[in-house]
Amino acid sequence: MKLVQEYKTQGIYIFLGLLALLFPFFDISYLLLGFLGMSLVFLRLTPASPVFGILARDYDIKAGKLVGLAQLFIIIAILLFISLVLGTGRFPLFIIGGAFAITTFGDGVADIINIHDKAKNSSLHNGIKVYSAKSSIAFLVSGGIYAFLTEVWILVWTDQAVYPVPYGMLFFLAVLGAITGAFLESVTVTEDNITIPLGSAMTMWLFYSFSFSYNVDTEYLIMILAFAFILGYLAYRARIADISAMLSATLLGVVIIISSNIFWFFILLAFFFLGSLFTRYKYNYKLAHGIAEKKGGVRGYKNVFSNSLAALALAVAYRIFFPSHDMLLLAAYLGSIATACGDTLASEIGQTYKGEPRMITTLKKARPGTDGAVSSLGEGASIFGASVIALLAILLIPGIQDKYSVAIAIIAGGFIGTNIDSVLGATLQQRGYLSNNGVNLFATISGAVVSGMIYLAGS
Repeated sequence: MKLVQEYKTQGIYIFLGLLALLFPFFDISYLLLGFLGMSLVFLRLTPASPVFGILARDYDIKAGKLVGLAQLFIIIAILLFISLVLGTGRFPLFIIGGAFAITTFGDGVADIINIHDKAKNSSLHNGIKVYSAKSSIAFLVSGGIYAFLTEVWILVWTDQAVYPVPYGMLFFLAVLGAITGAFLESVTVTEDNITIPLGSAMTMWLFYSFSFSYNVDTEYLIMILAFAFILGYLAYRARIADISAMLSATLLGVVIIISSNIFWFFILLAFFFLGSLFTRYKYNYKLAHGIAEKKGGVRGYKNVFSNSLAALALAVAYRIFFPSHDMLLLAAYLGSIATACGDTLASEIGQTYKGEPRMITTLKKARPGTDGAVSSLGEGASIFGASVIALLAILLIPGIQDKYSVAIAIIAGGFIGTNIDSVLGATLQQRGYLSNNGVNLFATISGAVVSGMIYLAGS
């Protein structure tokens, strides 16, 4: 009986998504007051109310309040307030409707699959929210389709002059919003009615703001989405990445390919492949010495974003500023990936060094695996990793004129960026100011800056 009620609750949650279809028929101030008022109503409902029993999900039952729906309606009210302040031309209503659709339809359908999986193996999950590749795919497809339809509906029933946006762009925004929502759903522990609508809306708003640079063909976008997701799924099946990494890599793939071309993404994939390959290099030896990567070297979203965020930003900048600074941004993009690759190989290969590494800041001997410790083997591995990225870039990316100068900039940026990583590890990381992911992010940014400066100096 409880299982049937959970299905009914998710069905009502999905049905609430139809409220987005009313958006174009009400003034935005009335919508704001309506959503704010409904959030207060949800918070006042008690477990004794029959409505509570119909609408409450597991998290709500534990809290004794309809916290999930209240959070969702408050976030939508906040987004409506932002649109009211900035104007619907700058923060369109269809973005808010799309985010609402992604949350209700995408998360609702995914949770139905999660409930089904939990029912089949309740002893394993013990009531904890289940995440699977199957539910993430369902989130992505259902959330993306309904978000697109909602955006089109709002566009059709409002003044076309306010939203001069082609349907291809709407589909692009819906896809990005759905991927973001699916990713956020996979990394949240309890209730996700704050992170999903807010994250989806902000992602769609960001790319809507640069819509003048993105003329996206729908068929091409579908092929890119399928390509990026299949690669991420294969990495998940091969235990290279977990679900969060699969979805974050899909998001990266779509944005990078649309912003540049598929070869830019191939270079990033080469880093992840090499990183995974050398993580398993002498893994038993590293495991025995307590210096091996956790979970058998399976990467999570933190690892993906910390090593790729700089590259993602540079790919987007390439699309926006093309062609005025194209080669500079390409060199910086490759420098960031060369740093990530060089650092990963320096760590995974350098940890097998038979001698004693030395701290990069004091040159004192340290035990293998110590943050900031370097060795000749690790330094050689970093040059090798950066050189592989440079070679692949020269071979794959069309339009590189001065290949020698670009290669030197990539290798130097990767090597220097790797050693900046070591310095940060020996100082800020050891003192607790930065995590390993924070160090990776700053190092890849440094490698990008160095490669860009060296390219400018040589051009």
